[in-house]
Amino acid sequence: MEVGLGSINPHAIEIGSFVIHWYGVIIAAAIVLAIHLSTREAKKKGLEEDIIIDMALWAIPIGFIGARLYYVLFELDYYLQNPGEIVAIWNGGIAIYGGLIAGGLTLYWYTNKKGVSLSLLLDILAPNVLLAQAIGRWGNFINQEAHGGPVSYAFLEKLYLPKFIIEQMNIKGTYYHPTFLYESLWSVVGFGLIILLRNRKNMLRQGEVALSYVLWYSVGRFFIEGMRTDSLWIGDLMRVSQALSLVLFIGAILIWYLRRQDYPPIPYYSKGRETKKLRSLV
Repeated sequence: MEVGLGSINPHAIEIGSFVIHWYGVIIAAAIVLAIHLSTREAKKKGLEEDIIIDMALWAIPIGFIGARLYYVLFELDYYLQNPGEIVAIWNGGIAIYGGLIAGGLTLYWYTNKKGVSLSLLLDILAPNVLLAQAIGRWGNFINQEAHGGPVSYAFLEKLYLPKFIIEQMNIKGTYYHPTFLYESLWSVVGFGLIILLRNRKNMLRQGEVALSYVLWYSVGRFFIEGMRTDSLWIGDLMRVSQALSLVLFIGAILIWYLRRQDYPPIPYYSKGRETKKLRSLV
């Protein structure tokens, strides 16, 4: 992680050797908000009151492990030489896609164990996870990471950015694209759009809220990833996140199409409540 002179102190609290990083505070706040919003929506859908919190106790730690392992595996040479850095997630270096994959597998196990509809639970969680991702990107801002290539001060001024953002993008005398901000704004817009569509009567069927999340996020991540300077790569061929975004986008469209061919039709999210016979995502 590069840190420029005059940048925001990444330490929120510092008492002797005890340090709490802003990165962790921001991530924790994003998770708490997502859990709160998801719990409220789950109650509306007739789910047990504590199901979101119980699920989170499994999915969050496993998701963090998956996010870190994903990143470490694609930077294995560095971490083999610096094994003590593997657990230092407060310095950044967690991959959202790794967390989503690990968390998604945990959800699949959890819903089977509890006899809950996977598609319904994913629909409840999806927009709130997107909002949490938007907030979490500000942890990258504090750490001065996940940025794009060099730009001029004048370029950043033309974006009408607040002074504190422009100066935080000054890393060792060079200004960089605030790609963290691009993704954060993309995610906020996606959150609002998905919530709007989810609440419209007879618009999205169960499972399609989650698929909307996959489509929206993968499109934004594909293009924004192309601007970043810290991407994980598949050899010298393609950025890992761009390849995965492409796969997820195509996969989501295919799943959406196949599910719409089913008969009898899957219930609309706006009407459906939890029942033991609701179908899963696929």
